[in-house]
Amino acid sequence: MNTMISEEIKTTKGTIVSPKGFLAQGIHSGVKKAKLDLSLIYSKKTALCSAVYTTNIVKAPPLLWCESLTKNNNKIQAIVVNSGNANSCTGDRGYKDAVLMAQTAAECLNIEKESVMVTSTGVIGVYLPMENIVSGIKKLVPTLADTEEAGINCATGILTTDTFLKSITVEFEINGTPVKISGIAKGSGMIHPNMATMLNFITTDANIEKELLDKAFKSNISDTFNMITVDGETSTNDMAVILANGCANNPIINKEDENYEKFKKALHIVTEELAKDIVKDGEGASKFLECKINGAKTKDDAKILIKAILNSNLVKTAFFGQDANWGRVISAMGASGVKFNPDKVDIKFKSKTGEIELYKKGKPLNFDEEFAIDVLKEREIQILVEMKEGVAEATGWGCDLSYDYVKINAEYRS
Repeated sequence: MNTMISEEIKTTKGTIVSPKGFLAQGIHSGVKKAKLDLSLIYSKKTALCSAVYTTNIVKAPPLLWCESLTKNNNKIQAIVVNSGNANSCTGDRGYKDAVLMAQTAAECLNIEKESVMVTSTGVIGVYLPMENIVSGIKKLVPTLADTEEAGINCATGILTTDTFLKSITVEFEINGTPVKISGIAKGSGMIHPNMATMLNFITTDANIEKELLDKAFKSNISDTFNMITVDGETSTNDMAVILANGCANNPIINKEDENYEKFKKALHIVTEELAKDIVKDGEGASKFLECKINGAKTKDDAKILIKAILNSNLVKTAFFGQDANWGRVISAMGASGVKFNPDKVDIKFKSKTGEIELYKKGKPLNFDEEFAIDVLKEREIQILVEMKEGVAEATGWGCDLSYDYVKINAEYRS
């Protein structure tokens, strides 16, 4: 059943191959012991590509290959992804292996290797088992399809410590022509604003100019993927990519009119939903935290404050312990580097159980501790902060820090 997002845009059942002209598949190649570990997304015609990459100075060879492609080439036709091994910190051999992955996929698809992006995710500092990868790509390509099963397999093959698939499809119309945007993601740990251990692949059959695709995508990234955190760690491999192949044959979106705004809004729904899913699947997380800052001097100030709050281990552990410790929130804000008057600040915590006012105009408030525990027992909690410094606002998402996070990451290589 479709869920209406607005009168014009709705989510619908679908996978990464729901937009016209895309095929995909995921298989087990032998990088992992048993689970699917090799995926491929293919557009029947070359697609415009926009991409955003990790800000980590240490970039894995596959990411360096992709950066070189998107810097010099607007057209991409395939993305090949392996999970279980990041091919990171592997030097010249790692880069040659990434290029070989692109070359193998290109030969099997009868396209140029410069139109094939390569992505890897998993353990850092281990060479890829290239015999498995190469034979896997050769096995995978003939099975590419636009079926639901193929789309699910593709989304599964990119996962590492994730506990559920992250996928969304939206549909809308441009001048009466149906258009779809679909996205898949992986991400569970090493998640931090400005790209982190997450892979995000988005496909659309929209007909749109490259400049506007870039503008819509990168502005959405700023307010979605770059506003999430699980553990404050930024990884070496991570990227978000959108491919637009124009197969919907809608009148081209070539100016910032209502059609562009509709596309941008639909894309925002996709990126925000995937971003939230990544945080909800944070390693060991028991709480999903949404932090809203209102009344900041600037949007940048609001974003910095949100990241300071959500990245604070003291804040995260307080929510894990269901402790309404607002003092840790205001302390994290004060250490953020943003200039503000704490005597103007209001802080509330809210969940479906109710809302508790904790701090108002720089003074602590008496509150019912038992009710506060009930509010914080819920899975999803809002941290609401009013600054009274201006009119800027922002929203970000994070999670708590649990015993299980330590266990998962202590045992990751074993």
